[in-house]
Amino acid sequence: MLAKYSIDFVALPQHHSRTLTQHTDDPVAAEEILMHLLAAHARILEIRHEGVPLATAQRDHMLKIAAERVASGLLRESLGLSAADVRARFGLAA
Repeated sequence: MLAKYSIDFVALPQHHSRTLTQHTDDPVAAEEILMHLLAAHARILEIRHEGVPLATAQRDHMLKIAAERVASGLLRESLGLSAADVRARFGLAA
């Protein structure tokens, strides 16, 4: 049985081009995988849902949410802000 979400990526694009894949059935876990890949500067190649590549708009939406969560976490850490402060000052969900 296919995992609901599959994410193909290159972990260290500056060193090699080997493609790795993460699988999960949970959309929140897929978002967290994307967050870690963005923070690690991995090259994200493709996101599939039930074996079918996501449309560009769907893919971009998932990546935007993951990027906003990464940015929110960085702002909270770097500036010592609460989640509510980050939302009020920068408009980013925590």
